[in-house]
Parts: sequence; C-alpha cells; structure tokens
Amino acid sequence: MASIKTRQRVRNGVLLLFFLLFPVVLNYLSPFLSVLGASRGIISGSLLFFALLFVSSLLLGRAYCGWACPGGAAQEMSKLVNDRRVRGRRLDWIKYLIWVPWFAATLFLLIRAGGTLEVQPLYNMDSFVSVSSAPMYIVYFIVLAAIIVPAIAVGRRTMCHSFCWMAPFMILGRKLRNLIRWPALRLRAETDRCTGCGTCTRNCPMSLEVQEMVEKSRMENSECVLCGQCVDNCPQGVIRYSFSRGV
Repeated sequence: MASIKTRQRVRNGVLLLFFLLFPVVLNYLSPFLSVLGASRGIISGSLLFFALLFVSSLLLGRAYCGWACPGGAAQEMSKLVNDRRVRGRRLDWIKYLIWVPWFAATLFLLIRAGGTLEVQPLYNMDSFVSVSSAPMYIVYFIVLAAIIVPAIAVGRRTMCHSFCWMAPFMILGRKLRNLIRWPALRLRAETDRCTGCGTCTRNCPMSLEVQEMVEKSRMENSECVLCGQCVDNCPQGVIRYSFSRGV
C-alpha cells in the first residue's frame, strides 16, 4: 500500500511540475501556431509535439493526459472546487468537431505551401519560453480560464472530454495499436476478485464507469488516461497495469 500511495504522490508531483511549466510550454501546445506555420510551409514546435503525442500513444495510450498534461493538472486541482463526476458525456464529440477541420486545414496549408519546406521548433517565438511578454500573459490566462472554468462549472476534466484538441491524436494512436494488437500499456482486471464496492468508479478523474468495465472484463476505453487511480485505490487489487497485447 505504501508503494501505491507513493505512485499517486509521484503522479501528482509530476502534474504539478508541468502545471508550473505551463507558461514555458504553452506555444508547444498551440493549434494556432501549427496552422500559421503550415501556411508558410513550416512545421512548428507544436506540430512536432502533436506528432510526438500520436507516436507515444502507440505504446502509452493517453498516459500523457493522466501524468504530464498541464491542462490536466489544472483540472485535477479544480476538483477542490467541484469534484462532480461528469455523467453521460454527451458533448465528447465536440473535440472531434474542433480537431478534424483544424488538422485538415493544417495538412491542406502544408500541401499548398509546397509540402514540408522547413522545420522550426521555435517558430514565431522569441525564445524557448512561451510566455515572455505582456500580451502572452493575457493569452496564457485566457487559455487557463478556458481549461479551469468548464471543470469548475461542470465537473471532472470537462476540457479533456469535450474540448481538447490534442486528445484525438492519442485516441487515434490508441485505436491503431489495438487494431494491430502490439504490446502497449493498458489496464487489466481480475473480474472474479471484484466485490462491487465502486471505489474505482468514484476515484476515476475521467468519470468512467470503471466497475462496469471490470465486470465486463473490458478495460479499454478511449477516455481512459491511465492515471492509475483505479489501480491504486482498489481495496482488492483487482486492477493492474499491464504491458501486453490486445484489448
């Protein structure tokens, strides 16, 4: 149990670190810079990062969301104000409505510009630190409000579910790895040991019906961020991490 508690302390510490680094990395998460760079035939730092998210998801799923995302960290801190589970998640489709035209526009602009002409990780940036001027502080606080306000108004990780422009990269990578069935990080459950206490469901920051997933012996869910809360809070040790094949 001590090691379990340690793992979640480590996760919380890592999330806090990346939240504090949010002003540094903000531009690397920017969909706007991706489009702006593509219009000039430039692959920006943000587009490189999105590609890295896709590649990482082939092995780690959405672990970035649960362990290292500054926006995810801000939303988990928002639970101090509103820890309501987001049930139904009828607006999850909105993130695809955002992602599809944005990504299509980025590809179109790159092609129209003559393909990949140049790679500039610091494109349109004065330095590697994103928030380095007064106008950028305004942008930073607007972005932060757009992440925190939905979590406070609606509930746990609302931004992750409905509005995140990065999530589809990892969801698509996760679906690809499941289709090919190569070894990757995932959750496994020993269904016969489950007592139905519901602790896993109550602790899930993504408001997933984890107990139902355990009962059906199907732990794969595109909204799971592999944070390990269900693993570490189950009193019977039913759920565990696994690096294995298949769904």
